[in-house]
Amino acid sequence: MVGDIGNQKRARRRHRPMVGPYMKTIARLNDEFRATFESGKVLMTAAVNALSVELRAAAIVALQAFNVFTKEDDPFGEHDCASFALNGQCFFWAIDYYDETCTYRSKDPCDEFMTTRVLTLMLAQEY
Repeated sequence: MVGDIGNQKRARRRHRPMVGPYMKTIARLNDEFRATFESGKVLMTAAVNALSVELRAAAIVALQAFNVFTKEDDPFGEHDCASFALNGQCFFWAIDYYDETCTYRSKDPCDEFMTTRVLTLMLAQEY
């Protein structure tokens, strides 16, 4: 399952020529956002929202503490997508980059002032 998610992400992100310090800056900004939920938006799918309050809360704690990135989940080193298992459920999360109004993709995900990060938490089978 995790390998499938990595393959889907690679196909989705293939067009981005990001390298070196640029990717490290994006990874740092994504890590900060994921850990704090500050300076962005966080969405949960209907399936995640339908889980018990306790399981949703545990998933949020696991998401914010997540730090085990693999080449399969994170081939570009941006820390923008991964999966984790919790109480028999496989969760998937991804961060996308939009402009300040969330109308278009961000022109520069490295620029925290022109980028709105949107994190979506879902069950892996929804992806």
